[in-house]
Amino acid sequence: MEVILKEDIKGLGYKNDLVQVKAGYGNNFLIPRGYAINATVSAKKVVAENIKQAAHKAEKLKKDAVATSEKIAGLALEIAAKVGDTGKIFGAVTSLQISDALAKKGISVDRKKIAFKGDVKDAGEHTALIDLHKEVKVELKFTVVAE
Repeated sequence: MEVILKEDIKGLGYKNDLVQVKAGYGNNFLIPRGYAINATVSAKKVVAENIKQAAHKAEKLKKDAVATSEKIAGLALEIAAKVGDTGKIFGAVTSLQISDALAKKGISVDRKKIAFKGDVKDAGEHTALIDLHKEVKVELKFTVVAE
């Protein structure tokens, strides 16, 4: 079954993408929740026209994402956390903490766009992957330090 996504869905595709999904997933999950529409001939034409009209906006968004990625690439973040005797932190560093630390530096990033390479449960250097745009991704190196 082919559907047209109405918003970005992690692991499936981005808004206005034409994707192939199983019928049950499309009919029982994506379409009822408003995440996708059936890919009929007329819907494909409408989406193609919308893409043409949105090309200018998308280019501006991409430029903004590239500018933000350049700011992030040069940053050295320190996240303070309570650390035990063995160097393990109590709990874990979350995307919300990274988002807040970036906001303090004047960079606004949605916490849902931040992913980690493994769990961040010990002090030291770590890496987060930030998905700013479907074509712009940046790695952020940060250090977890004891409070």
